[in-house]
Amino acid sequence: MRASLAALALIALASGCGSNTSPSKRGAPRQGSLEALWRGSGQSVSLIPGTSDYSPGDLRISFLVVDPHGRVISPPHARVWIARSLRARPFVETTARLEPVGVAGVSQDRDVTALYVAHARVTAPGSYYILARPIGKVHIGGIHGLLVRSESASPSIGTGAYPSRTPTLASTGGRLAALTTRVPPDRGLLRYSIAGALAAHEPFVVAFATPRYCESRTCGPVVDVVDRARKRYARTRIRFIHVEIYQDNDPSKGPNPWVRQWHLPGEPWTFLVGSDGRIKAKFEGSFSSRELNAAIRRFLL
Repeated sequence: MRASLAALALIALASGCGSNTSPSKRGAPRQGSLEALWRGSGQSVSLIPGTSDYSPGDLRISFLVVDPHGRVISPPHARVWIARSLRARPFVETTARLEPVGVAGVSQDRDVTALYVAHARVTAPGSYYILARPIGKVHIGGIHGLLVRSESASPSIGTGAYPSRTPTLASTGGRLAALTTRVPPDRGLLRYSIAGALAAHEPFVVAFATPRYCESRTCGPVVDVVDRARKRYARTRIRFIHVEIYQDNDPSKGPNPWVRQWHLPGEPWTFLVGSDGRIKAKFEGSFSSRELNAAIRRFLL
């Protein structure tokens, strides 16, 4: 499962960069190349990725920017470029937005309170580089590798959701300890199963997350964000579901059957499924309430 973003920041600090890449020492970089943009950014900093499961199409890329002292840099926006190599001209230029993680007044003890999120279209599998430069008084830039595989490791958008028989308050006789590691328990997310929502042809949002044991400590905020959306859309048909990652909520026993059935490469993952049983959208790792609400309005209402 994904390592702590804070820990990854320390690893990057120790290594001196967010990737194994360093500017070319062969003289001046090619004008207009990604490397030229990087060199012109000022101080080199680390990018800590929050997402990694990419396939050709529209990508949601989340990341942190961390300076050489391990401090998270977080102006509201960052310019982002993507190129096929350091010496190539970028074929994507876009702006990343700083998205808050969790729910104010609810989510506690978070390693990360916000992440940059950029959206880019990459049409072919392969290895790429991403450069991010926060917009503001700071003169910094960070670069990192970006691997786009021919197929996503997680279920693809447009495919049918697997009818996992996930536990509910009814099926466990109300035993909350068997259903969730969140404190306090997220009762409103434990009423429905994935199989039941599919059989009823109801749209749903399902979060695969373990608030207590998630190594990134962003799972708690993920469940908080989904629970906040549940309350917001309580008068709609949409069902909201949270399922845990580990058998008996014990990491030593390995992942639950539904984690294997959905072929999840890590956690947390959140999926939006339509009344036709097909996946409409998905989020790897953390996301904001704004992002989730926008996806719900677009695909499930």
